[in-house]
Amino acid sequence: MPSSLNFTSLVRLFVGILLCVPYQCLECPFGCECFSATRTVKCASKDLLTVPQSAPGYARTVIITGTNIQQIASKSFTEMENVTNIILSNNGITELASHSFSALINLRFLDLSGNRLALIHPEALSIPGSPLQELNLSRSLYNFTALTDLTTALRWGGLGGLLRLDLSGNSLTLLPPGMFSHLPNLQHLYLTNNSLVSVYSGTFSGMNHLELLDLKQNFFKIFRAEALQELEKLRKGHIRLGNNPYTCSCEIRNFLTWLNESRALLDEDAVRCASPTELTNARLRGLSVQAIGCVVPVLPGQADVADLSLQTSYVFLGLVLGFVGMVFLFVLYLNRKGMKKWINEMRDACRDVMEGYHYRYEIDSDPRLGHMSVDKSGSRAQAHLRMAPSQQLPNDTCIVQVPVDT
Repeated sequence: MPSSLNFTSLVRLFVGILLCVPYQCLECPFGCECFSATRTVKCASKDLLTVPQSAPGYARTVIITGTNIQQIASKSFTEMENVTNIILSNNGITELASHSFSALINLRFLDLSGNRLALIHPEALSIPGSPLQELNLSRSLYNFTALTDLTTALRWGGLGGLLRLDLSGNSLTLLPPGMFSHLPNLQHLYLTNNSLVSVYSGTFSGMNHLELLDLKQNFFKIFRAEALQELEKLRKGHIRLGNNPYTCSCEIRNFLTWLNESRALLDEDAVRCASPTELTNARLRGLSVQAIGCVVPVLPGQADVADLSLQTSYVFLGLVLGFVGMVFLFVLYLNRKGMKKWINEMRDACRDVMEGYHYRYEIDSDPRLGHMSVDKSGSRAQAHLRMAPSQQLPNDTCIVQVPVDT
């Protein structure tokens, strides 16, 4: 009986050795818990100031959270080449050194959320073979300098295989142009709960495979032409634009037109007006430009139609005036004899008047007839005195007699 027990113990020991050799059986690191069934190592001790130097060979997921680790050095994960998932959330990490994760040649998922990253080396995310597929940096950037460092790290990190990037909750006010241009295979980009107010030209350049762009809970009031051009690049994907304080005035008409015509998948029920008061909480998609107090712009085709109608009006007016002229000439033709008689009478009358003026001019210009004009003027005055009262001049009429030299 004892011999059989010894044999059984030896067999178990031999099998254990065979199982442990491939996985490099090691003890669980200090301050951590190890779960062989799920191949997980979890470290949540406040006393932990650095990343554990090693992990059991079976470990595929390492969770380090709630510690006082402040820096990820270049040799922090040198003994964890089999690990595929690293979770470093809520540790107060402030610095990522050069090649911090380069030893993790099988790394697929990296979570750095809830930290206070102020310094990121340009090659901090560089891993040979570019295995990283998901990167979570939500609530992790400390200031604008960290954003600049991250932009450089994304450019020089060789992250051609990255499929998912989470930058939500970082109080970002702008996105540098070309920030994501070196992530050609990125499919999901989360920018939720930031302070973005505008999207500039070139922000999403080079992102030909993006399937989801999340811009919810920012401070977008309008989207200008260059922003709409950037969003139009993602017309085959899903774009989330809800829960932003949109101002539904005439300035937003281009965005309104884009919403009504875009083929992108939108969270249209969450895209609502925040102001003015009469349109608060109204759905933007489906609103007309008249509803936001904007005059309908004249489209190029409509301008051509207006010009054509104006030309038609001019032609019609010309036809009417031509018809009136023809009627007038026809009337003149029917009354040609009367018109000829009237013209002759007017000519004779004008000729008589001109002859009278000519005769008076000859009399007045002859000096020999000067005394005759004086005598005649005197006789005319006496005749005027003998006129009947009804023929006399009014009382207020003044007659001035000009003396004549003998």
